[in-house]
Amino acid sequence: MHYFDHSIHFANGRSAQIPAGKVVCVGLNYRDHISEMNSQAASEPVLFLKPSTALVSLEQPVAIPVAYGACHHEAEMAVLIGEQLSECTEQQADEAIIGVGVALDLTLRELQSQLKQKGHPWEKAKGFDGACPASAFVERARVKDLQDLQVRLTLNGEVRQQSSTSMMITPVPKLLAYISRFFTLMPGDIVLTGTPAGVGPLTPGDQLTVALDDLISVSTTVVAR
Repeated sequence: MHYFDHSIHFANGRSAQIPAGKVVCVGLNYRDHISEMNSQAASEPVLFLKPSTALVSLEQPVAIPVAYGACHHEAEMAVLIGEQLSECTEQQADEAIIGVGVALDLTLRELQSQLKQKGHPWEKAKGFDGACPASAFVERARVKDLQDLQVRLTLNGEVRQQSSTSMMITPVPKLLAYISRFFTLMPGDIVLTGTPAGVGPLTPGDQLTVALDDLISVSTTVVAR
């Protein structure tokens, strides 16, 4: 398994000159996903963390741990942080974004449900090794509007997830400012901004294409781990 144990890279091959840090994820940030999960909309953003050991390259085969039940795909826009953010404003948050990419928030759905039922934390279902396959990043200057991008996942030739970041309940700058009230964001940290509807299970042998608008498109294969 190929972990991000080196500097993060941009899509043009240039190194960001910073090591990969933590991954801050946002749950329930698209209303259609809230509906499909039979969840309730939250009054504030729902946050959880994945460790840096969850990060793997999306360009490599996506290895899923088959021993723990169904592993679901959740395609998301990812943003790369380039400056330290703590108790920041939305403008400071926006200016700190140096890269934009696409990532999978892999979720062991059956394990997550079991942990939820017990009232236990569910990091094991979200933060396991390899739980965050991420693309290389395009430079922020190439992205005109973070809230006008298409997130798309195709599974075995069939589009399963497709939505616009305009459908986010909490837009990116507001999201980062909120996160910075609880977790200081450091250079190299990655924020996953939520997934649209259409999540579902992966099976070894599946062919995946994950794309962010016309900026990034990565095709990969699912394998058992």
